Amino acid sequence: MRGAAEFAAESQAGKMFARLSGAWTLACLPTPIPALDQRLRALVATGAAWDLSAVTQLDSAGALLLWRAWGRTWPADIVVSDALRHVIERAAMVSTAVVPQAEKGPSPLVWLGEQLFSVIAHLRDGVTLIGALILDLLWLCAHPREIPVREILANIYKCGALALPVTALVGFLIGVVLSYLSSLQLRLFGAETFIVNILGMSIIRELGPVLVAVLVAGRSGSAMTAQIGVMRVTEEIDALATMGVSRTLRLVLPKVLALALAMPLLVVWCSAAGILGGLVAANLQLDLSWGFFIERLPRSVPLPNLWIGLSKGLVFGLLIGLIACHFGLRVKPNTESLSTKTTSSVVAAITVVILVDAVFAIFTRNIGMPL
Repeated sequence: MRGAAEFAAESQAGKMFARLSGAWTLACLPTPIPALDQRLRALVATGAAWDLSAVTQLDSAGALLLWRAWGRTWPADIVVSDALRHVIERAAMVSTAVVPQAEKGPSPLVWLGEQLFSVIAHLRDGVTLIGALILDLLWLCAHPREIPVREILANIYKCGALALPVTALVGFLIGVVLSYLSSLQLRLFGAETFIVNILGMSIIRELGPVLVAVLVAGRSGSAMTAQIGVMRVTEEIDALATMGVSRTLRLVLPKVLALALAMPLLVVWCSAAGILGGLVAANLQLDLSWGFFIERLPRSVPLPNLWIGLSKGLVFGLLIGLIACHFGLRVKPNTESLSTKTTSSVVAAITVVILVDAVFAIFTRNIGMPL
């Protein structure tokens, strides 16, 4: 190749001379590179004098090759122009830079301690948020004109009214699936009529509240966290504090109250859709009449079960609203934190809902059971 990198070793008066010529660039270096590197290092071991006056081009690749062959130090005897010396000096700065090693992960004990302190911090901030909401409620009792009615109604519309189609669809499909699978087993024992008991107890008492809570946590909870998080990123919350506006009164309280009011209604709506879906499937699969189903449902599912479902909806709504706002207020002013906290909000809300539902099941195990 014309202009390729070349070098020659000559011995004069008992001393070795290494004469480099041509373009010492990545495209012009002779291959294989490791063999060239070994030849250069062998010349360095002889204490040769280096002559780079015939080198026409030198890039960072060629400079690094020479610098490493020289043992990261300038030869004692070298002829080089100022321009080439500058290139080699820049390569030397890069090659001698300390490359930070990847840090090892923390030990299990350190990780456990970090998680423990993180939980404590979340509990502290959560208690602080609840205390601020209680103080806001007490203040609103003394100043009823300051109740944020518009914000509450707007959140009820977004969290409740707009969620009616999806909750009805999910409830109806769950009722169909549960009725179909249950009928297959009940038919084996000739107990088709007990499909009413299974559907009523499972949907009204358990599946209805839990399904609505999961849907609302993924739909409305994430939206609340993202909304407050964006306000944190754009420093709108700091602007409210500068103007003396309570962030809990204008941002958190309307969302929490709206979810607490809308969730019981969504539970009734979803449970009704689930019962309807189960009724349709039972009529098609077991040939149960609609009149028999509707007449037996109140006797198979006592009224306390409905109150338990509504109570779960109220509690789940409060918890989802608090968790969503809590994680929204913890967002740092960057987009990475916004996405992380939104995901954490949904996961935490669903986890807490399932845990609280288990507590409800334990404390209400003897309530609402048919005789």
